[in-house]
Amino acid sequence: MTFQNEFSYETRPVRVVFRPGAAVTATPGEAVHLGLRRLLVVCGSRGEAVARAVADALGDTCVGVHAEARMHVPVEDADRAVAAVRAAGADGCVAVGGGSAIGLGKAIALRTGLPLIAVPSTYSGSEMTPVWGLTEHGTKRTGRDPVVQPRSVVYDPTLTLTLPVPLTVTSGVNALAHAVEALYAPDASPLVSVMAEEGVRAMAEALPRLAADPEDLDARSRALYAAWLCGTCLGSTTMGLHHKVCHVLGGTFQLPHAETHTVVLPYVLAHNAPAAPHALAVLRRALGADDPPRALWELAGGLGAPRSLAELGLAEDDVTPAADRVAGEPYANPRPVTAKEVRAVLRAAYEGSPPEPAQATTR
Repeated sequence: MTFQNEFSYETRPVRVVFRPGAAVTATPGEAVHLGLRRLLVVCGSRGEAVARAVADALGDTCVGVHAEARMHVPVEDADRAVAAVRAAGADGCVAVGGGSAIGLGKAIALRTGLPLIAVPSTYSGSEMTPVWGLTEHGTKRTGRDPVVQPRSVVYDPTLTLTLPVPLTVTSGVNALAHAVEALYAPDASPLVSVMAEEGVRAMAEALPRLAADPEDLDARSRALYAAWLCGTCLGSTTMGLHHKVCHVLGGTFQLPHAETHTVVLPYVLAHNAPAAPHALAVLRRALGADDPPRALWELAGGLGAPRSLAELGLAEDDVTPAADRVAGEPYANPRPVTAKEVRAVLRAAYEGSPPEPAQATTR
């Protein structure tokens, strides 16, 4: 395979601390490093206990805890969070939790320009991207802005020890989706390929270990490292069909975020495979499998993850309108996208049958 000798790659300033216990021991130091003195901690209801422990560690630097983060960041939630920041006179935010909490922190940064510290407790990878998302009137809008990129990321593997196995699996596959889609993005590069391959390999190795022993701290660390790599891939490239499908299913049809990524990924990859030979070659190495879509389908399903959109609550009658919405908005993808093709992808994902064998043309 020839070397890709034309590409651009942009690095973004972010400081990372990775160690067990770092949520409490390192976050105050990151605030000092950034010169922040009045921090609002944002989180969701599930992660409030951890967020309050971080708030306690911040001491007088913390001006409050805002525990109202929800999936897909409804615009009204962002409005309330921005009002809370302004009422507290905060000069920055600490987002503690998964993609919902970090997404709300990004919405605050987008509206106010305040710096953000991320303390992730799942494998969403959002902490490594300049991508923001807001949902309004049933439509999820996304964009890119350097201001929402967290200035510091504190990775603490112990925060993920209590993550239930089903959410561990779907959150991990969500991270895999970031790396997979980055491999065939129009702005992919050799650096992205290296990070994606390592991220996919590390996550695919970690998830079965975590399903067998959720308290395996080494496997938790490996999965968090993989999420870091996969999130960095997403932050460096343009999203395609997979993410568009998931944004429509989540924002318009209220399907759960990580579970939707888990179900959809094998089918979109199988659809794009003929136009993405490099991606397929990388994934074959990373997964140790000749048919990456089938391998991803078997990995997730074998660990108990849902395999169909029907399981997630999508009505059969919603397949066509969802496909029409996906096809009606432009975005980059290695294969041209029509409503008919998206319907085929969604129909297969709705039924949950094994994806068609992936075949790629040669370059």
